[in-house]
Amino acid sequence: MTCTAYAEIFGGPLAPHLRGIVRFLPAAGGTWVDAEIWGLPPYQPAQSMENPIGPHGFHIHEYGNCQVGKPTDPFQAAGGHWNPYLQPHGNHAGDFPVLFSNNGYTHMKFFTDKFYPFQVIGKAVIIHQNPDDYRSQPAGNAGKRLACGIIVQG
Repeated sequence: MTCTAYAEIFGGPLAPHLRGIVRFLPAAGGTWVDAEIWGLPPYQPAQSMENPIGPHGFHIHEYGNCQVGKPTDPFQAAGGHWNPYLQPHGNHAGDFPVLFSNNGYTHMKFFTDKFYPFQVIGKAVIIHQNPDDYRSQPAGNAGKRLACGIIVQG
């Protein structure tokens, strides 16, 4: 199938200025993911027992629901990482590389063979406060959810 998809990203109460777009473009054997994001919080090294702020965890979550819910722990209605093949964390179809930023801006493109664009329509893209560790189960300990966008056909 050759459809494209995209998600407009909007920051929640923890990062209200965060904005962006994530595009899902068909490719032979998979999908090009193209993310352009503005307003990411600046990097802060880990302090004491706290995780660092950034680079930011970046995932597809199972439900296309960006309701804020609890302002101190937003976007929980998006559910967990999208994992249609029941893989351990780090190998979920929805596990993406972390987002590194320069003065709050990032533009990243990568290829994945884990899905085609039509398969993610109706899911959500979430940007997290902390980096994903790619090993904690079931979701990588990436911290609070800063932004959300529902994936639609484009």
